[in-house]
Amino acid sequence: MRYFGKKFQRYLSSIQASDDNFAAQLRGFGPLGILAIIIILLTGNIFVGNIILLPIGAVLVLMWARLSCTPWREVGYASPRNWIATVVGAIAFGIAFKLLMKAIMMPLFGANPVNQTYHFLAGNRTLLPVAIWSMIAAGFGEETVFRGYMFERLSKLIGTGTIKKSLIVLATSILFGLAHYDQGIAGVEQAIVTGLVFGTIFAVTKKIWFVMFAHAVFDLTALVMIYYNLETEVAHLIFK
Repeated sequence: MRYFGKKFQRYLSSIQASDDNFAAQLRGFGPLGILAIIIILLTGNIFVGNIILLPIGAVLVLMWARLSCTPWREVGYASPRNWIATVVGAIAFGIAFKLLMKAIMMPLFGANPVNQTYHFLAGNRTLLPVAIWSMIAAGFGEETVFRGYMFERLSKLIGTGTIKKSLIVLATSILFGLAHYDQGIAGVEQAIVTGLVFGTIFAVTKKIWFVMFAHAVFDLTALVMIYYNLETEVAHLIFK
C-alpha cells in the first residue's frame, strides 16, 4: 500500500512539473509564448458588420493569465484606491477627451467630420442597444489586449525604465492604430493618439480600470454624436 502511495505522489509531482513547465513557456518568448501573442493579437473581436459582439482577444488574455500563472495585477487588473473616484473621473475624462479629439485634433488632421464606417448608426434605434454594448465591449477588450497584455509582454521583453516604457507606449499605440485601419486613415490617426494618451496613463498608474472606463465612455460619446447627427456640428465648433 505504501508503494502505491509513493507511486501516486510521484505521478502527482510529474503532473505539477508539467503544468509549471507549460505555464513558464506561456510566460516566456519561446515558440509557445510567441504563438500566444500572435493568436491574441490576431483574434481581436467577433463582429457582426462593424459591431463588436464578443471581445474574444480579451477573453484569451484572461485565459492566458490564468494558464501562465501570471498575477492579475501584471495585466492591470489591480483594484483602484477609490472605485467611485476612478469611475467618475474616467467618465468625465472620456467625454472631454472625445470632444477634444472631434473638435480640435481630428480637424487638424483634415479628417472627414463624419465617421463613414459607423454612420449607419445615425438615428438607428434598432441597432442602438447592440451599438451601446459594442462600445462597452471595445473599452474592456481593447484595453485588456493593448494596454494590459501588451504592456506586460513588452515590459518582460525589454524592461521597465522610463525610456523603455515610452517605447512600449509608442509601440502599443501604433499597433492599436493599425487595428483600426477598417475606419480609414482618420481612424488610424485617432487610435494612435488615443493609444498614446491611454497608454501613458496606464504606464504611470499600472491599473487598467480608469483607462477601460474612459475608453468605453469615449466610444459612447462618439456614438451619441453619430446617433444624433452631431458629428459635423462638433467638428466645426472651433474650426469653421
